[in-house]
Amino acid sequence: MATDLDIARAARLWPIAEIAARAGIPDAALIPFGRHKAKVDFGFLNAQAARPPGRLVLVTGISPTPAGEGKTTTTVGLGDALNALGTRTMICLREPSLGPCFGMKGGATGGGRAQVAPMEDINLHFTGDFHAITSANNLLAAMLDNHMYWGNELGLDARRITWQRAMDMNDRALRGIVAGLGGVANGFPREDGFDITVASEVMAIFCLARDLADLQDRLGRIIVGATREGRAVTARDLKADGAMAALLRDALAPNLVQTLEGSPALVHGGPFANIAHGCNSVIATRLGLSLADVVVTEAGFGADLGAEKFLDIKCRSAGLAPAACVVVATIRALKMHGGVAKADLGREDAAAVRRGVVNLARHVENMQKFGLPVVVAINRFATDTAEEFDAVQAAMARLGTEAVLCTHWADGAAGAADLARAVLARLAAGEARFHPLYPDALPLAEKLRSIAREIYRAADVAIPASVMARLKRFEDQGFGHVPVCIAKTQYSFSADPSLLGAPEGHVLPVREVRLSAGAGFVVAVCGEIMTMPGLPRRPAAETIGLDAEGNIEGLF
Repeated sequence: MATDLDIARAARLWPIAEIAARAGIPDAALIPFGRHKAKVDFGFLNAQAARPPGRLVLVTGISPTPAGEGKTTTTVGLGDALNALGTRTMICLREPSLGPCFGMKGGATGGGRAQVAPMEDINLHFTGDFHAITSANNLLAAMLDNHMYWGNELGLDARRITWQRAMDMNDRALRGIVAGLGGVANGFPREDGFDITVASEVMAIFCLARDLADLQDRLGRIIVGATREGRAVTARDLKADGAMAALLRDALAPNLVQTLEGSPALVHGGPFANIAHGCNSVIATRLGLSLADVVVTEAGFGADLGAEKFLDIKCRSAGLAPAACVVVATIRALKMHGGVAKADLGREDAAAVRRGVVNLARHVENMQKFGLPVVVAINRFATDTAEEFDAVQAAMARLGTEAVLCTHWADGAAGAADLARAVLARLAAGEARFHPLYPDALPLAEKLRSIAREIYRAADVAIPASVMARLKRFEDQGFGHVPVCIAKTQYSFSADPSLLGAPEGHVLPVREVRLSAGAGFVVAVCGEIMTMPGLPRRPAAETIGLDAEGNIEGLF
């Protein structure tokens, strides 16, 4: 059986200038990175800003399982199918992180005949955006320590430094470190740590910035720590914002690539949804909307994480209003939510589907709470049966929506044609009445409680007194109006990854809160989730290498 990499290599890719022309981007606006990828010049972006936008379709999914769901694959397949049906469509995706590529999850370019390409480039260094983000993050860390070494004019308290270093790799040994060892010449010893690059506030700022000026302004607002008196110290105070913006200038231009069927795709930015806000860049999304009648985009992990943050953070910040939502699932994953072991997923078990479909139903109901019409996409496996699909269809009918079988992994655009027609019907009906989950004026603790109760169906949140005091301090500093970004396990509606299905009545434990003043939200770290992941017992890196001709093997 051909692998995703085999299929990607066998595909005929078009020169990137031809893909750009299909999208309405002139050759003069392209900054090529080889034959099949390019950045889009800011001058063209600025010229497009006044054009009326197309309609935005969000693709999200159920709580992920080892059985697989295929959210990115569905995003690509739907975009290809809409183009095949004559609807001018662009696809907007996040860039993959090296951490999952070499860890357990693998790459993020879709799969089968529903991929963006060049797959190997996108999954590895691509156009260098993540390296620029990592460098900007670590430049600020270096300038902070350098400021303290040369007299600490701002009076930073080493015990109140909150800014951490970053790298785009899973490395649990770097979660907590001591920096500055080795004597006077190396500065002052202090506790420090690393986040993975996709969890850096610089990544969030990169993805939420509207333009270069907004980028530098947001970078300047980053709070790196406080004085003994509790006064916040920012990147602007350290005079680091200009150099950080310079490092990010070229990276902020969105990346243009293509699907295997020749649809234009903008792949730009890449925060995780379990520890960050999980959406591609505002700049890329706005560019897509200015060029196409429909933009299909995805948000990371399940709808309780990525979609909630897309709707409550990205859309709120950028003034976006989605017109429809697609929730992706597989029969296999629903059986796993219904209590079936992974080894037994190939056996027909409609009863398990009926038990597990409550997870899908919860996500659909949650998206409807935002005023969005929902279509469910079921990625079909060969072992799926008609009775199992009927169980899903019946559950969705009770929620006023429909489930559509999709085979785009094997069949490309043709396999997502029915899904595309269902989405077009929802768009034509004009059913969307989008609104965020909570108002800006709600106190931060109540915003946390609102998400926990409405989206996770928790009984309450457990916020220790020390965390409540920090939330109160954020509000006193003028940040009470910002949204909250909950970092928690992606595997469950609760903070316990073993609670599958649709648990209710649990308590969401808030371990710590962090103010991302430049990004414009507060991060609440819940349960055992870490902002620097670790590698699994058998990381994917063990099977990645080069063949005799220098081709990459084992990347998926």
